[in-house]
Amino acid sequence: MSTYLISDIHGCYDELRLILKKLSFDSKKDYLWIAGDLVSRGNNSLEVLRYLYSIRNRIKIVLGNHDLNLISVYFGVKENKKENFFDAFLSAKDSLKLINWLRSQSILCIDKQKRIIMVHAGINPAWNINLAKKYALEIKSHLLSDDFRFFLKNIYDDKICNSKKYFNKINHLRHSINSFTRMRYCYPNGQLNFTYKKSPNINSYPLIPWFKMKNSFSRKYSIVFGHWSSLRGVHIDAPFFALDHGCCWGGELMVMRWEDKKYFYQPYLQK
Repeated sequence: MSTYLISDIHGCYDELRLILKKLSFDSKKDYLWIAGDLVSRGNNSLEVLRYLYSIRNRIKIVLGNHDLNLISVYFGVKENKKENFFDAFLSAKDSLKLINWLRSQSILCIDKQKRIIMVHAGINPAWNINLAKKYALEIKSHLLSDDFRFFLKNIYDDKICNSKKYFNKINHLRHSINSFTRMRYCYPNGQLNFTYKKSPNINSYPLIPWFKMKNSFSRKYSIVFGHWSSLRGVHIDAPFFALDHGCCWGGELMVMRWEDKKYFYQPYLQK
């Protein structure tokens, strides 16, 4: 039995099936962990979700910002933009079953036995493990509640998320969900930045990658995350593992086998 970790599939169904074939992935004994952004940008979000649903007992998923966007588009909270490539999904007969399954997934995965934390973008360095778990449960509760449409309408606001003052509950939820699904950099005072996306270099100062900030959660756990495709080729020290290699941008899908930390790659297929 092996545990494989991947992120940011982004509707690249053919590449996903090819790399799993290279791995001789066995859905009866192996496990596949996915650090968010299953959909969007690539052409085959529907096929990706159908396949993952078919092996749902052998996978672990955390939601990414594009997965939340699909949920928002499906329920009419956000506009369906051309670059999403959601039309096939929205018109599929099984879309409601798939979207409700997606909506039931978590924003954070913690495996105490393997000592792994999986998240899409990151964990706010100011949090400890207990706070991260608490905030993730709050988000999941709202996604599954009767008022989930209101929640989805109000989760993104960069200026409010950067404030340290939580004036109300929705501001707190915005800050939490943006930390889990969109964060890349922090300022030295701990405030989050959502606009700078390039890989760390001298020009990014005073911005600091979130995983370089002092924290308490990486003392006992390894943290695997996606979201940041420009980190491809950038050396990152353990216990942090960046999984996004920008397949939808012409890069590759990258899979890490947890047991021996071996990496496997499937280049983007020119369409």
